[in-house]
Amino acid sequence: MLSLRAVNQYYGNQHTLWDVDLDLTPGVCTSVIGLPGMGKTTLVNCITGYLPVESGSMIWQEAGGPPRDLLTLQAEHRSAVGIGYVPQDRRIFSQLSVEENLHVAMLAASEPGSTMSRDIYDLFPELYGLRQVRGAQLSDDNQQQLAMARALITRPRLLILDEPTRGLGQAFIHKLGNLIVRLNQDFGMTILLAEQHLSFIRRVADRFCLLHRGRNVAEGEITQLDEPMLAHWMSPESVR
Repeated sequence: MLSLRAVNQYYGNQHTLWDVDLDLTPGVCTSVIGLPGMGKTTLVNCITGYLPVESGSMIWQEAGGPPRDLLTLQAEHRSAVGIGYVPQDRRIFSQLSVEENLHVAMLAASEPGSTMSRDIYDLFPELYGLRQVRGAQLSDDNQQQLAMARALITRPRLLILDEPTRGLGQAFIHKLGNLIVRLNQDFGMTILLAEQHLSFIRRVADRFCLLHRGRNVAEGEITQLDEPMLAHWMSPESVR
């Protein structure tokens, strides 16, 4: 579905991603892991088009379709090819109601003119009772649900979540894990998860890509993410 090869990115003179390779397979949940500052958010922002790529390639290809070079598309056009994105800061419209937020998101749908389906409220039943509540008045948990609902209402083939558990309580994190597993296993959605909550990652992900100082230093099936690897790459000593 999505293939990255030798992706490099800079902030000014600072080299932040170094020849990163990543393959996202249809129907697979892949987690990009690593300590804070190791390049997880930078990588997803490059994929979504919010940061420029210095060199390398990003090729999007669905079954039976032609390959498309994502680097030729602006961020707003990447959602149209089937990429949904939930950033760390959620980016909901705080002064709009839940329902208004969802209607605005529909404007970016790949099927213009389609109407909002009750299906989104089946996934997020708590939001149905909050339809007329402004985003700013929602709890952190419900703001996260709204951010995910906005991404899902565009019917993405790839859903990208950046630190979705950040700042949330354990009860909601468990509920969020159930939802991600359902989207992945029941709906066949391809998911890219940038996260550092290891028990959550092990619960929902099929594969992992471990970043250290902007380099992909390990990858594989989630069962291969063992304690020696974590001790080597994700301990405080590893960043000294």
